[in-house]
Amino acid sequence: MPKTRVVLCVFTVLAAAAVFVARSQASPEIVRQIVPGVWFREGDIENLGHCNNVVIEMKDYLIVVDANMPGGARATLADARRIAANKPVKYVFVTHHHGDHAYGTAVWTKAGATTLAFKPAVDELARLEPQRWQDAAKKRKDVAELGLSGPEPPTQVISEDFFLLNDGKRKVEFRYFGAGHSRGDGFVYLPKEQVLITGDAVVNGPYNYFGDSTIANWPNVVRTAQKLKIRYVLPGHGVAGGKELLAGQEQFLVELHKAVKAGVDAGRKPEEITASLELPESARKWVGEGLGNQVNDIYKQLTAPAQP
Repeated sequence: MPKTRVVLCVFTVLAAAAVFVARSQASPEIVRQIVPGVWFREGDIENLGHCNNVVIEMKDYLIVVDANMPGGARATLADARRIAANKPVKYVFVTHHHGDHAYGTAVWTKAGATTLAFKPAVDELARLEPQRWQDAAKKRKDVAELGLSGPEPPTQVISEDFFLLNDGKRKVEFRYFGAGHSRGDGFVYLPKEQVLITGDAVVNGPYNYFGDSTIANWPNVVRTAQKLKIRYVLPGHGVAGGKELLAGQEQFLVELHKAVKAGVDAGRKPEEITASLELPESARKWVGEGLGNQVNDIYKQLTAPAQP
């Protein structure tokens, strides 16, 4: 694993956007300060299978967004201890049930943290595990070496759509806007700092996975998030950015869904739809090698028999 460096960036009001973009182009597995007390750690998804993490400093403790894979959890924990050696990680919020965001929970609880997630995300873990964990353990040493039969579920379940942590220094809001990338997508919002942490409901680049998605509602989830006052968007994968990430993600979802539906209505097969697919230039940033799988997943949802 590459040696991790902690980079502390100070933004002025006028130069914030330019500096922010420049810093965000550095290599993954590096921590950058977004605003005072909020750090973004871009995970190396391509080589290590890690998601992004965010470390939020409160008065007496730290909050980490996403548990990551076990290896990513250990690396993020080490970074958190360097950032604020005198403050423990008290809470780790799991944005959704996918392994690269949820499989490191046991690492965090062993370190004394409370792991928490919205109920739909916990329900998805119960529905889909332990099979996925066992499959991952055959391929990943960091999963296998934990010696568990399945992922450790979050220790605190959030049953409402809104949850607040406020220690007098900082307000941290946990919000659920409905099923999108998964049935349990959770967002973290810092209203004073205007920072939105999205998990995989919004990514920056060709990292979208549709296998557990609700494609018809996913754009609505992003639109709801867009109503917040936002200066910085910290996605589940890819570099950090601004509110333009929400607009681009929404357009990609809408245009792709529209194109696949038109193909279904014309009686075309998924591979035919993929071969002739043309998306607007503004949405192509989200197009990658997985486009065929995305089309196939949407096709299956559109052609599935209606549920009673």
